[in-house]
Amino acid sequence: MSVNKIDKICLYRVQIPICTLNLKERRVKMIEGIVLPESVKSIFYVLNRNGYEAYLVGGAVRNSIIGLPVHDWDICTNALPEDVCKLFRSKGFRVVETGLQHGTVTVMVNYRGYEITTYRIDGKYTDSRHPDSVKFIGNIHEDLARRDFTMNAIAYNDDDGFIDPFNGLKDIENKVIRCVGTPVDRFTEDPLRIMRAVRFSAQLGFHIENYTNIAMVQTNDGLSKISAERIQSELCKILISDHPEYVLDYYIDISPAIPELSKMMGCSQNNMYHIYDVWNHTRFALIACRIHELETRLAILLHDIGKSESKTVDRGIEHFYGHAVKSAEITESLLRRLKFSNEIRESVVELVASHDMTIVPKPNKIKKYLNKLGEAQLRRLLDVRFCDIMAHNPYYAKDRLWEIFRAEEILNEVLAEAKCFSIKDLAINGKDIMELGVPEGPDVGKWLKYALEEVINDRLDNDKEDILNDIDAKLYAEREEDNDEEMS
Repeated sequence: MSVNKIDKICLYRVQIPICTLNLKERRVKMIEGIVLPESVKSIFYVLNRNGYEAYLVGGAVRNSIIGLPVHDWDICTNALPEDVCKLFRSKGFRVVETGLQHGTVTVMVNYRGYEITTYRIDGKYTDSRHPDSVKFIGNIHEDLARRDFTMNAIAYNDDDGFIDPFNGLKDIENKVIRCVGTPVDRFTEDPLRIMRAVRFSAQLGFHIENYTNIAMVQTNDGLSKISAERIQSELCKILISDHPEYVLDYYIDISPAIPELSKMMGCSQNNMYHIYDVWNHTRFALIACRIHELETRLAILLHDIGKSESKTVDRGIEHFYGHAVKSAEITESLLRRLKFSNEIRESVVELVASHDMTIVPKPNKIKKYLNKLGEAQLRRLLDVRFCDIMAHNPYYAKDRLWEIFRAEEILNEVLAEAKCFSIKDLAINGKDIMELGVPEGPDVGKWLKYALEEVINDRLDNDKEDILNDIDAKLYAEREEDNDEEMS
């Protein structure tokens, strides 16, 4: 990455120097030990009774120290993988050989899997993900040296307590993300660790240590070699964290993974409705989002990505006619490239395309929105509109925000009263229409849509007799009109 490119991206980077933070507020309260589940204790017991070491490692240790839920209790040992398999099978455990080449087997305890990995050191990472070769060793300290960050390079068991050769406990206490060993080496081995650093920062509220951060920029070209699925996974975890704006704050580090976002950089919005450029407007919109839902946050991130390609200037005032359509096109392409599911992609593209739509807070309008979008998607659209408006010029935001709040109130009322807003909610069906003499085919659908429109606009009650009488009268009028034309 060139110096000019770095300088340009740095303009959009929000850095908080660690020296300006209140360390007392930032520190994690440390614990003396970890309460191990009985299933983990049973695995330790089997290994220890047969002369092997056993430690809890990785995220299980980190999350236990921080006080977060532990999802995977990973264990490491000096026992070779074939010995682990033989030993636990002899004790009646089910063993799955999940990754023997890397020293990992899974032992099932009470229908739950626990990965047990032999101490190892890794060879070169040709594929930027897995080591080409591993060497099994007998030393826990050497095994911890191959891990990504100091907070993930801590081992624990009840007998020895914490094994912490890289001061990970201190970094956790001070909320610091720091590489084990030489940062450039760690990120060269697997460039996705760059996005993992940002993800951990966003999830935990930790600060990325300066040398680690510099190495992220120096090595981030490697992200272009990472599979779309792995990029997508980390992006999603950042977006649904407490700090979705870190996708933009750390863009200098992760830009090769999502180059499309650079379209928002340097795009001014010189008109009365905006006080930020597109980049910072998007950042503040993400901060305003308190809904931890992926589709909503993806839509907020991408809602204005097409503005730079839609900008026009009239007497010094900048306009962005049709930017929602352009943003939706770019969003479609980006989400396809990152291999999002069809369901998520279609939902986000629809939200982006509709994000600047005026939401009219009237019952008949809300019912029409419900008919078009469905409840879940309409609620997402209201959330996207709210966050978008919150990042506008506050002088003009008040009335628009009131419309959003009122629309949500009416939406709740419509749903609570079980109002009709779709054909399936009508008191009639296609069979009822055909009994009036309408032949099976498109005309049946035409009259059902007519009935729905009349009910939504309160011109008819959702009553079977009322609707059929109205349609019958319309059919009679059409037949009379046809007869008059034939007579003439």
